[in-house]
Amino acid sequence: MKFFVRLAERIRAYDRTHNFTCDLCGREVFGGEHICSACRARLFYIDRCCPVCGRRVSEEGICADCKQRRPVADMVRSRFLHEGACERLVLRFKCGERYLAATLAQETAPLLQEFDAVDALVPVPMTARAKRRRGYDQALLLAREISALSAVPVLCAVTKQRETPEQKGLGRRERETNLAGCFHVTDRKEVKGKRLVIIDDIYTTGATVDELASVLKRAGAAKVYAVTVTSVEDKTPFGRSKTS
Repeated sequence: MKFFVRLAERIRAYDRTHNFTCDLCGREVFGGEHICSACRARLFYIDRCCPVCGRRVSEEGICADCKQRRPVADMVRSRFLHEGACERLVLRFKCGERYLAATLAQETAPLLQEFDAVDALVPVPMTARAKRRRGYDQALLLAREISALSAVPVLCAVTKQRETPEQKGLGRRERETNLAGCFHVTDRKEVKGKRLVIIDDIYTTGATVDELASVLKRAGAAKVYAVTVTSVEDKTPFGRSKTS
């Protein structure tokens, strides 16, 4: 295990001082960057967002969804809108290209500065069966890379106790029903009084983040924030199913 830890550290050090190719177009990049300037200009950065859920908004202030129903998480931030090249990058990460965790962490880690102070990162857990099926836990990989950049430790004190039905295409209420009771805190002492940041790849309806935030708060967490790589722009009325 120590060998692999040292190897990871050497790879990260090499990354910072050598040239690589852009993860989107393959052009050469410099200084430890993972995305070239041309591709970066095509990414949908969220520059103006709801101060609560972090979704992109057209005007300053709390979005309509948060006014109607306040999320359980104290604050959520996402780096990109889940469209175009950003969406493809996340899907590649979820579908086998695990090395992209470093790229996504480099983009996402600065979002931690939005919070007053944090004690640990909590990746959204997978069931053991889901991890075997995919071959890795993408939220945990992302959390570890963000931890390496931010020096905030990863806390794996939550498990997912059961498989949940496919979430794609479902509205918030249906997702909430799927997720109810699926997370369990394994060590309440590790959670109590802590300011925690949930780490996930995509923020869709917010149901996953809210269910996990609720479990962490019941276990005594002082604050629960969340950071995701992308956020889906929700254009459907609250509670209705999405068709795509």
